[in-house]
Amino acid sequence: MSSTAASAPSLKRKESMVAREGDQLIITPLGAGNEVGRSCVYMTYKNKIVMFDCGIHLAYSGMAALPYFDEIDPSTIDVLLVTHFHLDHTASLPYFLEKTTFKGRVFMTHATKAIYKLLLSDYVKVSKVSVEDMLFDEQDILRTMDKIEVIDFHQTMEVNGIRFWCYTAGHVLGAAMFMVDIAGVRVLYTGDYSREEDRHLRAAETPQFSPDVCIIESTYGVQLHQPRAIREKRFTDVIHNVVSQGGRVLIPAFALGRAQELLLILDEYWAGHPELHNVPIYYASPLAKRCMAVYQTYINAMNDRIRTQFEGSNPFDFKHIMPLKSIENFEDDGPSVVMASPGGLQSGLSRQLFDIWCQDKKNACVIPGFVVEGTLAKTIMNEPKDVTLMSGLQAPLNMQVHYISFSAHADFSQTSAFLNELQPPNIILVHGEANEMGRLKQKLMTQFADQNIRVLSPKNCQTVEMHFNAEKTAKAIGRLAEKTPEVGSQVGGLLVRKGFTYQIMAPEDLHVFTQLSTGTVTQRLSIPYKGAFTVLRHRLQQLYEGVETLNEEVPTLKVHGKVLVKQEGMDYVVLQWVSDPITDMVSDSIIAMMMNFNPESPKMKTSDVESTEGKAVDTSKIVQSLLVSLFGDVKELDGKLIVSVDGVVANVDHTSNTVDCENENLRERIKVALRRMEIAIKPVRM
Repeated sequence: MSSTAASAPSLKRKESMVAREGDQLIITPLGAGNEVGRSCVYMTYKNKIVMFDCGIHLAYSGMAALPYFDEIDPSTIDVLLVTHFHLDHTASLPYFLEKTTFKGRVFMTHATKAIYKLLLSDYVKVSKVSVEDMLFDEQDILRTMDKIEVIDFHQTMEVNGIRFWCYTAGHVLGAAMFMVDIAGVRVLYTGDYSREEDRHLRAAETPQFSPDVCIIESTYGVQLHQPRAIREKRFTDVIHNVVSQGGRVLIPAFALGRAQELLLILDEYWAGHPELHNVPIYYASPLAKRCMAVYQTYINAMNDRIRTQFEGSNPFDFKHIMPLKSIENFEDDGPSVVMASPGGLQSGLSRQLFDIWCQDKKNACVIPGFVVEGTLAKTIMNEPKDVTLMSGLQAPLNMQVHYISFSAHADFSQTSAFLNELQPPNIILVHGEANEMGRLKQKLMTQFADQNIRVLSPKNCQTVEMHFNAEKTAKAIGRLAEKTPEVGSQVGGLLVRKGFTYQIMAPEDLHVFTQLSTGTVTQRLSIPYKGAFTVLRHRLQQLYEGVETLNEEVPTLKVHGKVLVKQEGMDYVVLQWVSDPITDMVSDSIIAMMMNFNPESPKMKTSDVESTEGKAVDTSKIVQSLLVSLFGDVKELDGKLIVSVDGVVANVDHTSNTVDCENENLRERIKVALRRMEIAIKPVRM
């Protein structure tokens, strides 16, 4: 297996390339290559195409926010797998499904599909872009719902020879890591993941086996998260101090995801501090109530802690938090805490409140997670003196800005441990700013320096090529799998291929494990014969070792365990067998023998004009062919045959049936074979 990274002008498929690229795995980021945003990764192998995620870049608008779809032919994609509902992973899906030539299948988890609809509907409403820059509308979102299929965690699906299943990824409700298997080559795409269990989500799972390629997020690079208890204390202390001094706290966060985690923390803190009960907390989102309904619906997808709480009371039925649909309904007459979307402060309620509060030094903005380059939230983290309001005017930034990350992305310790457990031979970094990704790449290369592990960090539209020469393996199933074969023993059955998988099964099991069926052809042939049946038995015993006398109503012989020879009348015998290539050959030789020695049958004669030299040549070719089928390596030299078996050589003179070989075992085997060939070629001397 080898891998390279190279720029590719286009990934649109050309028919002439198919054969050449059969064993070449191609992976190309169409987004999230050395950036955070518009996650979209294109992968092709064995003429099968998979795309992971379909997001937008939150710092851009219109077509500029999309992944580089013009580099591919959407109509060739077999399956699109979406890891979770965040906009940078899903928000170009309506455009891709409704306004391109894509006609493949789309999969995501149940919770992701439910929240996807809510989140994108909210995105359309709060986006402050011109009609020309609108990528899709509410109707486009609704039409995609019929095209999206759902998958459960650990459920294996197969589409056009592509097998895939998913694991819990942590991060947000419904987030999944996808494992894809094409012709035995496995690729793990993590999406966004977190190995830290929080107040309501499980930690990411570790797959039970190593993939050939791991495409993994690198959002936090080599950074390390503070312990969770310290972050929670900083968060609640900042908010408590600000509201105690009469200030307002703005927490910009997306309507779903980290918002629910932070609301659980705030509600619990307020419950333990009666002095704060007169300070309102608002969850400002048009989707507030519907979001909570979704979370309550999928309570069983969360961790043990939240499910245990739910048995007593609904943990998402907050006692100290009120929904706020719009700024028109907000009475700003004292200290308060408002969690508002979107998290980047680029528009919507969070931006409106920021513009109102940013000039008062008593107020604070707490940024609770990772923010994308190019957004206002990222800008104010550097604490500039002035900011530009939505009106276009400049205003001083006097409010406090605190960055306390509850972002459920893996830090370096999580990423390092995860990869150390999996040991994938190829690691591809995506979803990270160029500097952070570069530092992570160097640290991973140092970590795995003594192992044959490659670490790559392709840019957008930069192709990574890997060549796999995977051995084909067949799995024995049904009756063949009931008993474990001994080492060196042979297993025989029908080889069945489905997609890129191979199975060996007994013919009797074919209808059980496939939609195929088997049939048998039983042949009966009557041959005139007035001789003694004992003479016939003697002749057959000369030709075949396995001739049994059966105790039946009429004299019956079984030849080679397959062909029945019965004397059903005084002047004829009947041959009966179930047709297959070997048994047909045995029955043909029996018929030929009987026609030659039976005075009542026409004789099989060779042509009188055939020369003796011609007969010798034909016989030589027949003997050589039969020896090749038995021993493999057989060559002709100066009229003699040379047989080689595991380095042991035997010289064979088939005209005199002599064998010259130092190995007695091989010499005797060849002699027995020659005697049987002579009988088969000339069964009866007339």
